[in-house]
Amino acid sequence: MHKVSFIGGGNMAAAIIGGLVASGTTPTDIEVVEINAEARAQLSARFGVVSHADLAQARLHPLVVLAVKPQTLPEVAAALSTRLAGQLVLSIAAGVRVADLSRWLGGHARIVRAMPNTPALVQAGIAGLYAAPEVGADARSQAETVLRAVGGVVWVDDETQLDAVTAVSGSGPAYVFYFIESLEAAAMAQGLAPATARQLALQTFFGASKLALESREDPGTLRQRVTSKGGTTERGIAGLDAAAVRLAIGQAVEAASRRSAELGDELGRLA
Repeated sequence: MHKVSFIGGGNMAAAIIGGLVASGTTPTDIEVVEINAEARAQLSARFGVVSHADLAQARLHPLVVLAVKPQTLPEVAAALSTRLAGQLVLSIAAGVRVADLSRWLGGHARIVRAMPNTPALVQAGIAGLYAAPEVGADARSQAETVLRAVGGVVWVDDETQLDAVTAVSGSGPAYVFYFIESLEAAAMAQGLAPATARQLALQTFFGASKLALESREDPGTLRQRVTSKGGTTERGIAGLDAAAVRLAIGQAVEAASRRSAELGDELGRLA
């Protein structure tokens, strides 16, 4: 793994740094620029990385990860633009399109845009990546290695598809938590104790997901195998179908995807 500079040291950056160190990256090959003194101290204490309070102090390694809030990225990029000398820039700032980031960086073209999700905080994330045409195979591999430190990776060939990625996996954890909440509440409505209801809901979701991940069969086949004719599951699935749950999930993803595109437009007008 090449040396890496992180601009921003928040939760997602800390998760990726932890994953990189755990997978063998030398801590001193990682530097972090973070204005918050407490966050800098925690990163240095937890991982042994080099930390700076100001971008001017950074060496800027061959791979630069932008992990700041999207609203602050134009200012950060402007300060960074005069320091770049061919580095690969990997942005995990949600919604910021490659063309806008390139413009803020003074025309810098070696950019990969990533949409990770919050399960990266427990090394179980999934990230969608898009590379600008100027990014070669070796650079794509470097960017992929960074995100693989905290989970899986998928590539898209069209940047607009990141709106769908955002709607499915970026927002998806909230949909899952919503379902878990609902299952837990339903369990309590059936008279189960709150602690029991939560344990059943959480472990059922975890176990079913693990089974789906490790099975060679698609989720539809797995569902059918649980759904015995005339049994309890068939009756429950019928209730979900009657409530048009599948349609509602599709509408939720479509709405989130539209909002992702809108946010891209809004962020592009920041500077």
